[in-house]
Amino acid sequence: MLRVDGMKQTSETSFEPDWLALRETADHAARDAELLAQAAALVVKDLTVLDMGSGTGSTARAFARAGVDGLAWRFCDNDRALLQVASERHPDAVCVVQDLSRPEGLPLDGVSLITASALFDLMPKSWMKALLTQAAKARIPIYAALNYDGVMNWTPSNPRDAEITEAFNTHQRSDKGLGPALGPDATSTFAQLCETHGYRIQMAQSPWQLGPEHAALHTALLSGIAGAAHEADVKEALLWGQARRAAVAQSRVIIGHTDLLAIPK
Repeated sequence: MLRVDGMKQTSETSFEPDWLALRETADHAARDAELLAQAAALVVKDLTVLDMGSGTGSTARAFARAGVDGLAWRFCDNDRALLQVASERHPDAVCVVQDLSRPEGLPLDGVSLITASALFDLMPKSWMKALLTQAAKARIPIYAALNYDGVMNWTPSNPRDAEITEAFNTHQRSDKGLGPALGPDATSTFAQLCETHGYRIQMAQSPWQLGPEHAALHTALLSGIAGAAHEADVKEALLWGQARRAAVAQSRVIIGHTDLLAIPK
């Protein structure tokens, strides 16, 4: 997940509902459809999908949007307010207030698939190791979607784009409360760890592709990116953000993400 101050995180891995709602359409359009279908096919009948960092249930809605209905969902999040929204939108789901910083405490009984969306890039390597240790014991596949990969390309370009992207990526690797996050390195690192834990890996690109029709999301995103780059000591970052926000009606941007499916060998 693009974690920047403009999105007003309420805790280490929790975001305000308005930001989650703003990005949901772009998230659903970006997901790799084939990988999502393969993940859904791994769900064993009458068993549960556990969604880590579920927020308001966007992953479940992505499955339903792809025609995958009738799954039993267990939403796990550390934000009670987001889970309240999730329970209202998905009354059949089980909602669990969960400390996501401790994967060893995840309720994996009866689970046949673990999902997470826009989460792994917030986490350190030690967290991934702990998660894989638990999942591998139970031989549970993991579908981790929408992990930021460090790529941002605007059209038309600005001379400061590359500098801003580099600074933002540095900010993404900062400590989110659990240790230095992997940020753009999350998917490649997780894939390597999966191999050592007896999983085979499939990956697919899932970039946001934002145009003038996504002006509200693009504007909020630019505020966050500029703020993060400013914190990373790029002096002109805020001016860059102002110029980019003024041009959203004539701009397009690709924000790179990667989906990953890990299946026990």
